[in-house]
Amino acid sequence: MFQIIFNDVSAAEMAGMPKPLQLEIMAEFQFLPEDFDAQRDGEKYGRLEREGVVYYRFRTPDYRIYFQKTDQGLIVHRILHKNTLKDFLFRTKLPIGEDEALQDQAGFWQLLDEPTKR
Repeated sequence: MFQIIFNDVSAAEMAGMPKPLQLEIMAEFQFLPEDFDAQRDGEKYGRLEREGVVYYRFRTPDYRIYFQKTDQGLIVHRILHKNTLKDFLFRTKLPIGEDEALQDQAGFWQLLDEPTKR
């Protein structure tokens, strides 16, 4: 069975959104794990890797959802408004792609690791 699991931080992020927005974001999860394994262009799903662990970035029109694929399903780590990441890249003036830029930033990994260190 395929499940979408929200950690404490991503669940709190979702709970802080209006119900219609929550439903809109959940409606974006109309895919199977095989979909992002089979993709080639990185347009819909970004792929970040650290210490052998693969994280994915899923783009909705206004949000970026960061998650891991596990045997249990997808574990959602963060749900961030797209302007948050754009602002980050603009402020740091990184001349490379979004996934590469994020992968090399310690602050980004701290953002994803936040719930696991409690």
